Amino acid sequence: MKRILVSLLVILAFGCKVKSTATTNQKNHLTKKENMKKVVFVLTSHDELGNTGEKTGFWIEEFAAPYYELADQGFEITIASPKGGLPPIDPKSSDPSSATEDTKRFDSDKAVQEKLKNTVKLADINASDYDAIFYPGGHGPLWDLVSDKNSISLIETFYTSNKPVAFVCHAPAVLKNVKVNGAFLVNRKKVTGFTNEEEEAVGLTKIVPFLLEDALKANGATFSNGENWAPYAVEDGLLITGQNPASSKLVAQKLITQLNK
Repeated sequence: MKRILVSLLVILAFGCKVKSTATTNQKNHLTKKENMKKVVFVLTSHDELGNTGEKTGFWIEEFAAPYYELADQGFEITIASPKGGLPPIDPKSSDPSSATEDTKRFDSDKAVQEKLKNTVKLADINASDYDAIFYPGGHGPLWDLVSDKNSISLIETFYTSNKPVAFVCHAPAVLKNVKVNGAFLVNRKKVTGFTNEEEEAVGLTKIVPFLLEDALKANGATFSNGENWAPYAVEDGLLITGQNPASSKLVAQKLITQLNK
């Protein structure tokens, strides 16, 4: 009888310990999720390349490289676009000649592809729910996000709330109409973006509604750049910009450094 009682006590003690451990693990998991930094990615909803009859949208590398750089380090990412739903992909960015390890990963990542089909409407994004905002490029943003009131307001709110704002390639163009305290956000700020030379090289100088480099300079920005098609990114306080698709990961790395401060 004594042995049976001892055995029962041991079983009960072990059961309590297992339950306690499970509860502790569950609490730790919830705490970790609550402490996870959140970033919202904003993609274009525009798919017409001016009057060419060709399609445009966002550039896959500029989405995939930063997405995986952030996600692999535990950041929670929400994807938004002006219209919500599936944003258009620039077909040229799907060409094998534009493939990178990150785009190949995206091509086989059904979970992220499904997530992309269900982007949140930009109007439903609340800046207070996130720690940073990131804009991949592609030519699409030149037509919709540049003048999108929700986008402009979000950037202003993130910036004035001391939260990083990051842009790559053509995405810095969306800063064209963004103001803080009555002055253009880029005024006297160091920035970069897709250069006039690079636009000329892809033959779209006369197709795009404006040249990104010229527009930012006109708003008082100190514009700099590296070699064409080479990685180059600039950081000026909370503002992070990258020159071209090859700069996507570099911009994400600078954003991560800021978020980890």
